[in-house]
Amino acid sequence: MFELLIGFISGIVSGMGMGGGTILILLLSFFGGLDQHIAQATNLVFFIPTAIASIIINAKNKNISWKEAIPIVIVGAIGAAVSAQISSKMNVEILRKLFGAFLLMVAAYEIYSWYKMYIKEKIRHNNNR
Repeated sequence: MFELLIGFISGIVSGMGMGGGTILILLLSFFGGLDQHIAQATNLVFFIPTAIASIIINAKNKNISWKEAIPIVIVGAIGAAVSAQISSKMNVEILRKLFGAFLLMVAAYEIYSWYKMYIKEKIRHNNNR
């Protein structure tokens, strides 16, 4: 039952375009008790069907610039293969700390983006008075 809840939450976050894999790895490693390597590998398997569903829906809605997407996909696949090789040989504790640092950087960026948007909105609101 717990796995279904994790999958549901990750699917919702992924469908919103926020990277459900990040949430999935966090939930599987912290609350599911899985080793970091297994959580990341599970994320990769989870990513395939969710990515295909997103591609189909966004392609139907003409939201994809194929000219830009294809080179990104090719280079991303190469990067994923290289990083999978590197991470599979890393110590679990180091991998977990790097993942935590990554999450902190993402959180800091999101907070900064929100703050910039808030300030711009406040300035725009004051200029319309």
